[in-house]
Amino acid sequence: MDSEQRRKRKRLGKPYLQPKFCSVRSLVVCLSFFVFLLFLSSDRFPLSPTSFRPALSSSPTFTLFYSAASNSILDSFGTRRQQRVSRVEERILFPDHVLLLVAGARIRQPALVDCVYYISSTNGSRELFEDGRAGLVVRPALSTDGYDEFRSIVRCPHPPANYSAAVDLRRRGDSVNEYWPSSPIKRVVHSWDKVVYEAVLDRDTVVVFVKGLNLRPHRKSDPTQLRCRFGLKRGETDEGFVLTTPAITAAQEVVRCPLPRSIQINPEKAKGIRVTIGYTSRNQKYPRRNALPSAARINSSKSRVQINRRRNELKKKHELCVCTMVWNQAPALREWIMYHAWLGIEGWFIYDNNSDDGIEEVVQELDLEGYNVSRQSWPWIKTQEAGFSHCALKAREECNWVGFFDVDEFFYLPNTFRQPQGLGFPGQNSLGELVANFSSSTSIAEIRTTCHSFGPSGLSSPPPKGVTVGYTCRLQSPERHKSIVRPELLDVTLLNVVHHFRLKEGYRYLNVPENIALINHYKYQVWDTFRAKFYRRVATYVVDWQEEQNKGSKDRAPGLGTAAIEPPNWKRQFCEVWDTGLRDFVLAYFADPATGSLPWELRSLSSSLTNSKQGVLPAR
Repeated sequence: MDSEQRRKRKRLGKPYLQPKFCSVRSLVVCLSFFVFLLFLSSDRFPLSPTSFRPALSSSPTFTLFYSAASNSILDSFGTRRQQRVSRVEERILFPDHVLLLVAGARIRQPALVDCVYYISSTNGSRELFEDGRAGLVVRPALSTDGYDEFRSIVRCPHPPANYSAAVDLRRRGDSVNEYWPSSPIKRVVHSWDKVVYEAVLDRDTVVVFVKGLNLRPHRKSDPTQLRCRFGLKRGETDEGFVLTTPAITAAQEVVRCPLPRSIQINPEKAKGIRVTIGYTSRNQKYPRRNALPSAARINSSKSRVQINRRRNELKKKHELCVCTMVWNQAPALREWIMYHAWLGIEGWFIYDNNSDDGIEEVVQELDLEGYNVSRQSWPWIKTQEAGFSHCALKAREECNWVGFFDVDEFFYLPNTFRQPQGLGFPGQNSLGELVANFSSSTSIAEIRTTCHSFGPSGLSSPPPKGVTVGYTCRLQSPERHKSIVRPELLDVTLLNVVHHFRLKEGYRYLNVPENIALINHYKYQVWDTFRAKFYRRVATYVVDWQEEQNKGSKDRAPGLGTAAIEPPNWKRQFCEVWDTGLRDFVLAYFADPATGSLPWELRSLSSSLTNSKQGVLPAR
């Protein structure tokens, strides 16, 4: 008994023996938890996209003092997992709205989200109204959209007076006071007139799209004073860009730089990296290095193996594709795509410049009907040339030829369309065959086609059967031309004047005779349709009609002035020659024999497919 009691007292006298086991277990648990955190923070399982906040004195900013401890109002969206990854990443102030780029789960409906504006503050303190409510206001979001594979767009109204443009978001119906930020840090809003807005990998280089360099239009510029800066850190506290390469080309809004060697070796690491443009001030006595604010992240991470495989492919997926940029032209898409698919166009790249007329649904419907149509959200206003440069890179991997023309422009091939009926349906694949004749050319890289501008042709309302049938009176002399190019043979600058590009040295363009091919440009339509163009021109270097500049330019409607007021007798203007060639062809070969309906008038999928099977207009 005494020995047993002594053993018990001995154990009780040494308390360190029991914790010894607990310490080992705690160490294992801690190490396991640490490994788990490492896994979550790795590239394989990113909790949040890279965030960079360079301190830039050369650009005006609007600030909001904001919580760094996951108190973002956007954290209230969706599931608990989405709450951890969704956040406002960038804010850009446009003339008529504030654009938010949101990382994480896509916000599909504007009705689900509100924009929250805070009282402007210089010290980050919580300011209250007299009745005790937090100093903020809430407005419904204007619209939402997808942008790239890891970001969405939310458009918010301009802030009220005395409120910051550093807008936040909340889920509709949530309490605003619940999400008041704490632990303030500075948030910035980029001004649209000076910001880097897009970046794309192109083999061993990056192509950067930028506002604010003010390079000369339609010309190459000296790139020697420009640099690309890459931010490789991934975290909330990133303050700089740690790698730099010299620009090798610069033109208009596009700058090209080689990738840093470390990224060339491992392109996967480029995904999500922010890129900006550094430049040297023009003060020769005291030169200063500056950097533009940036909302641009590389969203492509094609490996070198994939790139080389593409280079070595002798045959691409499509012979002929089309790029276009639109704003609120969804009703015109069906006729334009169905007609040109008959002529041999196989792929469509639609750059949507802030439309709000249901264009996404129209694109989806056409895709279901067998047309290869893709929509690229392009929120950057007055950047048509840059958008076409972007599209040339995107389409190059799939298409031998790419046409750049608008949805109110229709190719017409007079000689081909007059073939006897006994030879089958005239015109089918005729445009595709025309460009394919030059695919192996050692000198031709661009095909240019003359445009004839049509007027309202006496109409007061939009023609129900489409523009090809409704508008039949035009100006006698042609205006301008549009082009189809071989994207592999474009100049490395991607310089273009809206509808034709600078070509590589040693290549030239071919002017197609009008009896072979021309374009019917339904430019001056009925007043209600034409008036929509007054809101904004998409081309960067084309003056808006409201401005008192370049009044004699062909980019303006003759005699229209600077106000969206219908001129007298508008419906009979621009009518010098009655031209019914395309109308007669469309009615003869596209109309249903029983009903007279045209394929683009059919709204149901089953009717469209039935019409296609009957041979009226095959879906591609």
